[in-house]
Formats: sequence, C-alpha cells, structure tokens
Amino acid sequence: MSFMDKIKGMLKGHEDQASKGIDKGGDYVDKRTGNKYQSQVDTAQDKMRDEFGTPQDRPPQT
Repeated sequence: MSFMDKIKGMLKGHEDQASKGIDKGGDYVDKRTGNKYQSQVDTAQDKMRDEFGTPQDRPPQT
C-alpha cells in the first residue's frame, strides 16, 4: 500500500475537512510569499483536490 493510498483511506468520509485544510495551507503559503506564487499555489491546490477526491469550493479563475 502506497503512502497516497493510506492518506486517501484516512480522508475517506472527511472530504470537507480535507478541502478546508487544502485551502488553509494554500492561503498560508500565499500570505507568506505575498501572493507572489498564487497561480502555482492554486494549481497545487487543484491537483491535491483531484488526487484526494475533495470538492472544489472556489470557482475557476479566469
């Protein structure tokens, strides 16, 4: 069993909390970097949501 499979197993049933954690982590990085890497952070957040199967709260940015 891979590390990612273990994390997915732990998050099963707690998708909302995982999504909030992903948002908080991204917001923290944005704050610490002065939003310098905001687009890269948003991309990373989207990839994490896709990997863990969590719902996306934010509408896509244009």
